[in-house]
Amino acid sequence: MKRHTILPVLLLIVALVLAACGGGQATEEEAPDQGDGQPPAGAVDEIVLYNWSEYIDPEILSMFEEETGIVVTEDNFSSNEELLAKLQGGATGYALIVPSDYTVSIMKEEGLLAKLNQDNIPNLSNLSEQFRNVPYDPGNEYCVPYQWGTTGIGYLSSKVEEPTSWAVLFDPDPDAPYFGRATMLDDVRESFAAALIYLGYDPNTTNEAELQEAKELLIKAKSALAGYDSDTYEDLLASEENLLAHGWNGDFLFVVEDNPDIAYTIPQEGGVIWVDNICIPSSATPEQKEAAEKFINFLLKPDVGALLSEWNYYASPNAAAEDILGEEFLSDPSVYPPPDVLSRLHYLEPVGEFEAVYQRLWDEVKAATP
Repeated sequence: MKRHTILPVLLLIVALVLAACGGGQATEEEAPDQGDGQPPAGAVDEIVLYNWSEYIDPEILSMFEEETGIVVTEDNFSSNEELLAKLQGGATGYALIVPSDYTVSIMKEEGLLAKLNQDNIPNLSNLSEQFRNVPYDPGNEYCVPYQWGTTGIGYLSSKVEEPTSWAVLFDPDPDAPYFGRATMLDDVRESFAAALIYLGYDPNTTNEAELQEAKELLIKAKSALAGYDSDTYEDLLASEENLLAHGWNGDFLFVVEDNPDIAYTIPQEGGVIWVDNICIPSSATPEQKEAAEKFINFLLKPDVGALLSEWNYYASPNAAAEDILGEEFLSDPSVYPPPDVLSRLHYLEPVGEFEAVYQRLWDEVKAATP
């Protein structure tokens, strides 16, 4: 999911101090010494990470290069569908990709992922128990959880009452201050999930009648929207151009620094919980794959995992990193939802042939006049 560009200076300093002194790394298993910080003869010295935009602190890439001599450059996508289409179309050159949970299942089935050599990733032991045997990738055979979070509603608390229901989008009030100043994610599965959850349906339904009902609801919602946006919605909220937005929790938490009136909530009907994962495409060469596994192992260091979450404001699947993150971060319900909220959240799952149905209906939503 799309993330951020600026790390608060204090967090950066704390993280770099931890990295320098090795504090809190009792559970870390060190990767083999790289000697002079240069890749061995015959190995690659640069790999490409295909990632959501602004989803990793550039300092992490610099730290990895300093340790291994391997440069990590980025290419970016804005949705799982874009990532999937790129790989299905035969794109090569990527050593690392960051798909969400349901997309991992699709990629595995289509042979687009390489199996991990776990001997090269000893820091897998730092993962929280719940992320070591995820249903879409049992035993972390193909991927390693990267970050996890939720999808809900961000709003300006000084101008809008807390939206307790998805009705703020799907039963729009022309007299509401946010009418015409709200956005929804430009994401087929996320937007359909919000509508289906509001209707009381499974967000992974393959019932065409339910999907048609959700489509009509999404078209109705368009009258209150400024548009669909997965890239700048949090900035538009911070600048008060918009007052309400459907989006990912960490994006809203980040811009609280720019506008402290921004708040985040998950409506009473529920929302989406997701896990993003770092994986290696099957098109990677053996040399790229080995370098990619070194990078995955590096991300699983406690201090690096903590730096990643501090920068993104998303929850870490890395138990060793949580030892560094501290109680204030871990107790924030907007980052780590309490049990009563977790019970109302849904994972998006692959829907097979119905992926094309969702996409067709989404195209009809975007083309329709409310």
